[in-house]
Amino acid sequence: MTTAYFSHSSCPLHDMGRGHPESPSRLVAVEKGMGVVGVDRRVARREAPQAPLDAVKRVHSPAYVDELVTFAPTRGRVRLDDDTSMNGHSLTAALHAAGAVVAATDAVLAGQAANAFCAVRPPGHHAEHDRAMGFCFFDNVAVGAAHALHVHGLRRVAILDFDVHHGNGTEDVLRNEPRALFCSSYQNPLFPFTADDNAHDTLIKTPLKAGTPGSVFRQAVERDWLPALDAFAPDMIFVSAGFDAHRSDPLADLMFEAEDYQWVTERIVEAADRLCDGRVVSTLEGGYALDALAASSAIHIRTLCEAGER
Repeated sequence: MTTAYFSHSSCPLHDMGRGHPESPSRLVAVEKGMGVVGVDRRVARREAPQAPLDAVKRVHSPAYVDELVTFAPTRGRVRLDDDTSMNGHSLTAALHAAGAVVAATDAVLAGQAANAFCAVRPPGHHAEHDRAMGFCFFDNVAVGAAHALHVHGLRRVAILDFDVHHGNGTEDVLRNEPRALFCSSYQNPLFPFTADDNAHDTLIKTPLKAGTPGSVFRQAVERDWLPALDAFAPDMIFVSAGFDAHRSDPLADLMFEAEDYQWVTERIVEAADRLCDGRVVSTLEGGYALDALAASSAIHIRTLCEAGER
């Protein structure tokens, strides 16, 4: 089977202003990278639908979702915090970004795709239960994971987050969900300046100091993530795929190379093959050095394709 590739034309229209690192050019970079390594012809392209508001409200406060819908601008921009604003296309893009992960979950569980990648923006893993932050409006990966649990009746799901920033939103919205394992590697101290404690058995935090190379990240994944995955035995694995731990990224200070993303993706698909019939849904989070994003996302998607084609 093939890797399904979900995106939507509204995603590049979300624009937070000139010079903002979370820019429409990020999706252009992903497409460019896919073309360089030839996976643009190997994926099955799908149009991402909008997520139903009920699906979004499984992980976010209904009052917060309704407020975002009500106050979304039709023109100009509305600033939600120092880093995050909405233009006239942002709400539509955010609903399609969350809807991509929902649709990818449906496709993989229906056997229509071996696995899936969602090339969407805005990203999601900083969006908390009742607030937007850190470029994020809805927690896309958590919306998909909750859909898998509540609609498809999966017993357990895992979310693996290798973005350079901790997925505080994912931690927040899944805090009381024992059926979801959340593993997050991240630079600390760095936004969102999370505490490094593991508050419960289904939260695995892997903080990394500035300057950490990919070799140390690999050791940490083998120490922290892989045993936790085997013990938890999820029915499906979701990935918050941020590529901003790359040494070139302007927003952080880790020292990963593109090959480190190949390595961690290989470990993820191996675990999925072992535990849950290869079911993986990955969605784009960060990555702000465009050349590094192109190379890193392409190698991630290529590894998903190779897994699906075996």
